[in-house]
This record gives sequence, C-alpha cells and structure tokens, in this order.
Amino acid sequence: MKNYIIIPSELVKQLKIQGCSSDAWDSLYIKPTTNISKIKNVVFSGENYIGNIEGERTFYGGVRSHNVIENVHLHNCRIGDNPFIKNVESYIANYHIGDNVLIFNVGIIAVEGDCTFGNGVLVDVINEGGGRRIPIYNHLSAQVAYFLALYRHKTLLVEQLLSMIDGYIESVVSNVGIIEDDVMILNTETIKGVFIGSNTKIRSVSKLINGSINSKPDAPIYIGTDVKIMNFIISSDSVIDNASILSNCFVGQGCKIDKHYSVDHSVFFANSQGYNGEACSIFAGPYTVTHHKSTLLIAGLFSFMNAGSGSNQSNHMYKLGPVHQGIMERGAKTTSNSYVIWPSKIGPFTLVMGRHYQNVDSSDFPFSYLIESKNKSYLAPGANLKSVGIIRDAQKWPKRDSRSEKNRLDIVNFNTVSPYTMLKVTKGLKHLQDILVFSGDKLDEYTYQDMAIKKSSLHKGIGLYTKLIHNFIGNIIVSTLRKKNITTIEELRNALQPTSEIGKGKWIDVAGMLCPISKMDEFIQKVENKEITSSEVINEELHKIHKKYREYERNWALDLLERFYKVNLKEITGDQFIEIIEKWESSVIELGDFLYKDASKEFDLHTHVGFGADGNQEEKLADFKSVRGVFETNITVVDILEHIEDKKNRAHKLITLVKGIK
Repeated sequence: MKNYIIIPSELVKQLKIQGCSSDAWDSLYIKPTTNISKIKNVVFSGENYIGNIEGERTFYGGVRSHNVIENVHLHNCRIGDNPFIKNVESYIANYHIGDNVLIFNVGIIAVEGDCTFGNGVLVDVINEGGGRRIPIYNHLSAQVAYFLALYRHKTLLVEQLLSMIDGYIESVVSNVGIIEDDVMILNTETIKGVFIGSNTKIRSVSKLINGSINSKPDAPIYIGTDVKIMNFIISSDSVIDNASILSNCFVGQGCKIDKHYSVDHSVFFANSQGYNGEACSIFAGPYTVTHHKSTLLIAGLFSFMNAGSGSNQSNHMYKLGPVHQGIMERGAKTTSNSYVIWPSKIGPFTLVMGRHYQNVDSSDFPFSYLIESKNKSYLAPGANLKSVGIIRDAQKWPKRDSRSEKNRLDIVNFNTVSPYTMLKVTKGLKHLQDILVFSGDKLDEYTYQDMAIKKSSLHKGIGLYTKLIHNFIGNIIVSTLRKKNITTIEELRNALQPTSEIGKGKWIDVAGMLCPISKMDEFIQKVENKEITSSEVINEELHKIHKKYREYERNWALDLLERFYKVNLKEITGDQFIEIIEKWESSVIELGDFLYKDASKEFDLHTHVGFGADGNQEEKLADFKSVRGVFETNITVVDILEHIEDKKNRAHKLITLVKGIK
C-alpha cells in the first residue's frame, strides 16, 4: 500500500519491549509517522497495516483516553488512522478498518473464507413454505421485493430480477471484511462476516453474524444491548436495540426494532417499527407498526398498518403445514385481541375488531369496519370515513419519515384517498347497490363473501362512498383549475381535459407506491426484454413513474367524473359544472362534520374519568385540560375546521366564476 513501509528492525525491538509479538515481522507495515509507542500487547499474524495513532477519546462520564492499539491479536488487518482498539478477547481477523474507529472490550471480529455479508440470504416472506422466497441484498427496495414475492407467476420478470441480484452478489463477495470510518464497537461479544458502514454504533451487542450494516455519515445505524442478529441486511437510519433477535431478515431505512422483538424470515421497509412482539414470514411494507408484547404478525403482507395488542393470524392448514397467507392492504388496523384466519384479504384503511374465523375478502370495501359478533364477520362499509383517526394518520406519516433525504430506497406515496382506494370505493358502491337490487330492501341483514352486512350499514355505506366520490372528484377539479385564468366555457372545458389516456383503468399499490397498472406493465416488459439491467436503473424507472403520480391521478379522476356524473367534459355546461361543485362542497361539509363530531367524543365528560384523582368536578376538568388540552384548540380539530372553510371559499369562487361565463 502507498505510504506504508515494512516496520524497521529498531522499532520491532521497541514493540517487543511493549509486549508485542509476531510470527513474521516483515509482514507488518506502518506509516513513517506511526507512533508505535501507542501499540502495546499486540499479537500480529499474517499481513497487517497500521496507520497513524493520534488524538484521544471521551467516554461516558467524561473519561478521556488516548487512542491506542492494545491487548489485541490482529490477523491480516489494515487499520486506518487514529484508532482506539483495546481489549479484544480473541482476535480481529481479515478486516480492513477505516479511520477514527473505536473497538473496545470485544470478543471476536472476523471473516473466514469468501463471504457475501448477508447479500443473497433467502427469506421466506408471506408464506412460510418458501413459495415467495426472496434474496435480500444491500439495495433491496420495497417495490423490488414486492415483485419478487408476489409476481412469481411472471417467471421471466422474476428470472431477470434474480439475475441482476446474482450479479450484484458476485460483486460483493470477499474474504475480507470492512469496517468503515468513525465506527464505534463497544462491549460486544461476536462479530463474524459483517460489513459495517461508516458512523455505525454497536454497543453491548451479543452476536452479529453474516450481514451488512449499511450506515452512512448522514444516516447512521445504532445496534444496542444484547441484540442477536444472523443472516441480515440493515439499512441506513435504523435502530435495533434491547435484546431483539433477528434471523434471515431485511431491515429497511428508518426502521426501529426494539424491546425484545423477535423476527424470523421477514422484511421490514421504510419507517416500520417492531417492539416487544414477534414476526414470522411477514412482508412489512412501509410504516408497518407493532408495539405490543402479545402481538404476532405471521405470513402476511402489510403496510401503513398498526397492530393492536394481542393481534394474531393463523396460517396453518393442519394436514399440509403452514401454507396459508394473508394480505392487509395499506392502512389496515387491528384492535386488541383481534384474530384473522388466513387466507383473508382486508381492504385499505379498514379497522379489524374481534376474532374472524371465516376467510373474508373485504378488499373492495376500503375505509370500513370489520367487526366480529357471535362468530360472524360484520362489515360496515365506509364507516372508518367518520373516524378522525384517518386524518391523524394522514398527518403523522409524512412527519415521521426518519430517512435521510439522500438515496431513499423505497418509494412511498402517503395519499389516503387516491385512484387506488377510489377504484375500490366505486367497486364497493356497485356491490352495495347490486345487493339492494337483487335482494331487495326488506332484509335486516345481507351476506357478501362470508361477511354479514346489516341493512343500516349497507345504506350508510352507499351514502359515505357516494360522498367520498363527490369529494375526490371535486378536489381534483379545484386543484386543476387553481391559478388558471378561465374567462369562457371553452377555456373551462379545455382545462378539464386529461393529458393522456395514462392513468385510466386499474391502479395498484406496489408496497407503498401507487401507480396505474398500465405503467407497471410497461416497466415489467422493459425488465423482461432486458432493457433494464441493473438495480440502479430499476429505481430510476420506478421513480419516473412515481413523479408523474399527480398527472396520472388527474387523468383517472377526470375519467371517473365523466362516468359517475354521465357528462362529456368536452361539452360540459356551466350548470352541470356548478352542480358538481355544489355536491363537492356538500360532501366536504358532511364528511368534515363526521370527523369533527368523532373528535369531540374524546373530550366528552365520560372521558374525564381518572382525571383529578382527589378533586371535585371542577378540578377533574382542569386536570383533563392540562393533560389533553382544549377541544377547540386541538390541532387536528383546527385543521378540520380550516379545511372545511377553505373548501367552502373555493367552491363559492368557482361557482361565481362559472356563473359569470356561462
């Protein structure tokens, strides 16, 4: 290596005096400026390189120590400048170590033979039987993982993706491990076959075997007390702590695994969190969150999901083994002690309550409640649209994105109401209307795909879905016409024309990315035709689609407008336009009123129970306000009221504008 020399014989004598030994001193290289007085009680074997050793460290409690290499066996190592390496019980073998690295009180750090550092580890996601097995690698995104796991029937696509991944894995195979600059490894027992990125902090860890820790200077990773991880990839900005155990797993960017969480054969993507409980063979798409000790997530696909305490799923067909699997689409939530038997498919933004022993499919009924009563699964279509929790979730997700803005692997679309969910709303509305047509309006209860729907829920669902369609279409119209100077009916018609046919038709949710299926089919064809040949280009192509979301959303909404209101936008009249805007304004007010009333329930008198423990009613109220705040100034309540007022003002401006030109 440049700037290194074989250690001179006179310095060898000094090292021997300082307790050092070697089986081949002519294989020890130092810089001419290396201060060898800082090297004590070191055993050298194989070929080793030592950089400059200057400066000092400050430890917890303000204790300062000079940088040293002391009490360690180094075998085939290259050590950068200014290390603090002390008290390694066994040895450090076959590692290149960067600048400013701290390694203190460690058992062993080693690589033996060719190693992929976790790249290529096979993970049995969604189905424990292995039918959806994916190889993890450093640049795995939620979208690529989705294709590998769920598009097995597209054999050419999967073959091409696997070929690209195999090429990448071959490029990282090495018999030498890397510890990059500014890494801290403290009080840790075993590290074998692990790549450790810059600025990683590893503190009091039990075991890290065969993996990559892809920490970055601006997106560090922390791994803490008594953690045990085998066969893994950990992405930037993530935290794993407090006796969590992981095997055969991928942890995406901004994730937190903590408090004894146990993971086996699972993948977690952007900003997911797992505390206390257990995950087995799950595909945790972005923002999958579980915080409870008694919660098990198993053999399922989730995203934007919050699992209540004691939530569980069953995936065993007892004669043939664990072959069942399930899907909870984006935004699904489970209440405490909920249970769903697999296979089942839960629609977007649906709240699951109770224990469901039927194989339900509510995927065409988003924003619903799925409630168990007397061993029956009752569906309340659209009922979750009245819950203020939907608004709170929509507000919190973007704010809780803890990923560095650079090099984000996963594409995440935070939209709650989108062509993806609205397509399902239109399907759900059609199903409910058909039930009335074919079964009449005299039954107290209806059955749809192993779910019961009460008569009152059916009618409410029709009303809620209709209001949401008015709302969605109106929002697109308003955003389309904003900042446009409309002076004639022709200008209005032209402004409401789609830019292309792209966006019309079916939309899909690709593990957090919302897009027209037509664009995804084009992308897949490019991969199959080998027009895309690397993971970098895959991400670029997917981001191109994502960046046009608003354009494609607008095209879909304008097509829905024509179909739903039975108008032709090339010939729409002023009266027709005004009627659509009036329906939009009415739906905004009515849906906003539902949310306002739901929020007010959290401030009702019965919620004051437990406040003002030793006082009278006045003190109880004062204590409640000091903790929970005042209803009128609650940020979500204020947002709801401001939203309604803003939409009303825009509606009036548009109506006035069109009345002036029609």
